[in-house]
Amino acid sequence: MTIRLNRRTALGLGTVATAGTVLGAATPASAADTEAAPTTPARAARRVATVFARHSTEAGGNWQAYVSVADPAGAPVVAVAADADRRIEAYSVNKIAVATAVLDKVDRGLLTLDQRVDVTAAIVVPGGDGIFSLDGAYPSSVTIGHVLANLLTVSDDTAVRLCGLVVPAAEINSILVAKGFPNTQVEPVANPNRFFLGTSTPRETHDLLRALVGGTLLSPTSTAYLLGLLRSPVAFTDGIRRTMSSDERARIATKAGWFADARHEAGVIFDRSGAAVLTYALFADGQADPDNFGATHPAVQARAAMGPKFLTAVDRLTGTGAAYRTATRRPSNGG
Repeated sequence: MTIRLNRRTALGLGTVATAGTVLGAATPASAADTEAAPTTPARAARRVATVFARHSTEAGGNWQAYVSVADPAGAPVVAVAADADRRIEAYSVNKIAVATAVLDKVDRGLLTLDQRVDVTAAIVVPGGDGIFSLDGAYPSSVTIGHVLANLLTVSDDTAVRLCGLVVPAAEINSILVAKGFPNTQVEPVANPNRFFLGTSTPRETHDLLRALVGGTLLSPTSTAYLLGLLRSPVAFTDGIRRTMSSDERARIATKAGWFADARHEAGVIFDRSGAAVLTYALFADGQADPDNFGATHPAVQARAAMGPKFLTAVDRLTGTGAAYRTATRRPSNGG
């Protein structure tokens, strides 16, 4: 297999503002690596770059990624820029983009979250990931809010088709282009209300997430709603969030995508006040064991190893922008 990654691309040398500090005399190679938790964005970015390079190389295969650390003094510090402009199949990571298009129409008063759509036997993806294919009783009727909750937490495949009922493929793409994301596009099919999840680039996925937490992508209400789904306890936990406490998991909004031999994940880590401090888009394919969609796949294991180290790298830093707090969630025993 071919590994499209080396130390220079992982660190983004020659392309980012931190290039001079990564290996420069002012910051010895061991400084950020031995600090319990880095105290500057540049040092945190160096730590993140080292972690990414180590674990992606161990997993093998092809990695395309873009990761940045927020800097209150200016632009985000780029930690990883590995083949970041390659347009690739994003798979279920693009469900964030689909949800963005739906919520854009909500923001414009064209849809409401309590608006209902019908779940028919014909629209259910047989054997697909998620909940709708498990119901076994159709037709049923659910709200758009219910559809989005399933789309972004358990990554429901039928929820994609239900979104297409209210936002056709061509409209999704036009909304994303208007928002500045021409490479993040779904792939239309003969039925205008259906589509494959399409493509993106690591940089565009990263930038879409940055726009989301920056409040320029959607209204404040829709932004908080979407982030709340991605940060919920039931959202993806096999990758970045696997080896974390419930409180730590709540500091991370994440969405994974898996199909064929690809295992992707993108999201945002928040500081303790709820402000975004690290944004990541990690795309991987070509690793061993392509039929394993569980937690032991090499690329998923690599992200599980990266997650706690990314969190530690930024744990003493202050994020930027609005603070997005989550409501305390506690298990229920019924009643």
